[in-house]
Amino acid sequence: MAIPKRTDRSRNLILDAADAAFREKGFSSTSVEEIAMRAGLTRKTVYNLFASKGDIASQLIARVEANDAPYRDRIEAGDDVLLLLESVFLDSAHWCLANPSLAKLVLAPAERPSLEPPPDRPSFQRLVRDILMLGQKQCVIRQDDDPNFMALVLLGIYGQSMLSVLNGGRFAEGEIRHIIRIVVEGIGVRP
Repeated sequence: MAIPKRTDRSRNLILDAADAAFREKGFSSTSVEEIAMRAGLTRKTVYNLFASKGDIASQLIARVEANDAPYRDRIEAGDDVLLLLESVFLDSAHWCLANPSLAKLVLAPAERPSLEPPPDRPSFQRLVRDILMLGQKQCVIRQDDDPNFMALVLLGIYGQSMLSVLNGGRFAEGEIRHIIRIVVEGIGVRP
């Protein structure tokens, strides 16, 4: 097994330190100095590897989104789309509750998402789109609409629901199932 380069080790130390600090103190209350101290590195090293605290947060989010292999395996296996959507959104909701400051950045981005998922990296948007495409193949999701558009609709509804929960609302797993049922009835195949 190859030993990671020093730069990669430093990047991982910074990401791990930022993850812990953001969970403990929140994004806005965490400074780059705090992250550097927790990582055992200098502030200069952090800035040599990341443009900003926001860049660090983006990389943490990308690291989470890149861990979609178990869902991809279920897509390949042709799992039931509704159960797969429930699983994906429940797992995401649990992550949001464990990482509220990062979740708020993800759920209320500064830029509106584009219709197409980012082409250069894994994304939650792409995962949901691909699950909806599986649903189209299984004839449970309507085929007369663009799965990219339907994914944005589903993510918009989910995002607003999670923002409400993160701003003091309540969360019950049954609510995620309810949201998915309502949305899928809207994007599902008509009998």
